[in-house]
Amino acid sequence: MSADWRHRLAEQRGLLLAVGLFLAMFTLYIAKHPAGLTANVASTAANKGVLLALVAMAQTIPVLTSGLDLSVGMVLVLTNCLASRIVVGSPAEVALGTSAVLAVGLLCGAINGAVVVYGRIQPIIATLATSSIYYGVALAIRPAPGGDVATGVADALTGSLPGGVPASLLVLVAVVVVVWVPYRRSVLGRAAYAVGSSEQAAFMSGVPITRAKLLAYVLAGLLSAIAGLLLTCITYSGEASAALGGTYTLTAIAAVVVGGTSLFGGSGGAIGSIFGAFVLRTIGDLLFVFDMDALWQPLFLGAVLLVAISLGSFRLLGVRNRLELYR
Repeated sequence: MSADWRHRLAEQRGLLLAVGLFLAMFTLYIAKHPAGLTANVASTAANKGVLLALVAMAQTIPVLTSGLDLSVGMVLVLTNCLASRIVVGSPAEVALGTSAVLAVGLLCGAINGAVVVYGRIQPIIATLATSSIYYGVALAIRPAPGGDVATGVADALTGSLPGGVPASLLVLVAVVVVVWVPYRRSVLGRAAYAVGSSEQAAFMSGVPITRAKLLAYVLAGLLSAIAGLLLTCITYSGEASAALGGTYTLTAIAAVVVGGTSLFGGSGGAIGSIFGAFVLRTIGDLLFVFDMDALWQPLFLGAVLLVAISLGSFRLLGVRNRLELYR
């Protein structure tokens, strides 16, 4: 095997592990499920997995810059509550409401980025503060669970296409193609990796650090808003739930790590986070088909996360010069 291929395999180790783990776990899940792989089973599993995958993608981009966005879960909750009020009515009203929800996500991301970049506050502290604000706004919009969403849109996004293909998977593919791929290939996308690897070196090289960080948080807000819309389509309602927001935030961080993205920044990507999210969601499904108590889920999540972190740490133990990581 050539040195180039060894480098490529080493670079994608986390992604390959997440893909292999997901395929093994999902195969076991389908084998043990009483109904097997039906359209309903596939759609239900896909909807849950895609929802977490979108939030994990939102978390991935700030992490690449060596940041951490603790508000992604609350932006999800905020946009879910907003969508349950305004994504209703005629097709024109639905389109306008959807645009407004996405705009709110972009605004939340822009606020996060501005506080981090111009306020020079640590991302974890800044986004922890803004998440409380977003939760307060969500509570004002939806004091009690309820609301609605355009049925046609919800069914189209969460149902099955001809052949039994879950529609939500196509939504995820569209987001990857429209948002992640252009971002990854853009100047600011490459700048995000440079900033995460070494912000000082990136500054000395003339990398646009400010714009790279701002865009990272703006895209995180947009992806969280897309997740909020999907959640509304799945539940046909909105709820200002602090527990829900916190759970998605923490589980998204776990999905990022399981997918092979370093929390120190500079390496990884959204594709690995997507499969990391599928892995974590499949754990819950396995507990269901094996008729195990749901209280076991945190134990399995913790074990998978620990293994993923340990595999990355083993590599670091043998590194004497950090430049070896990028050879």
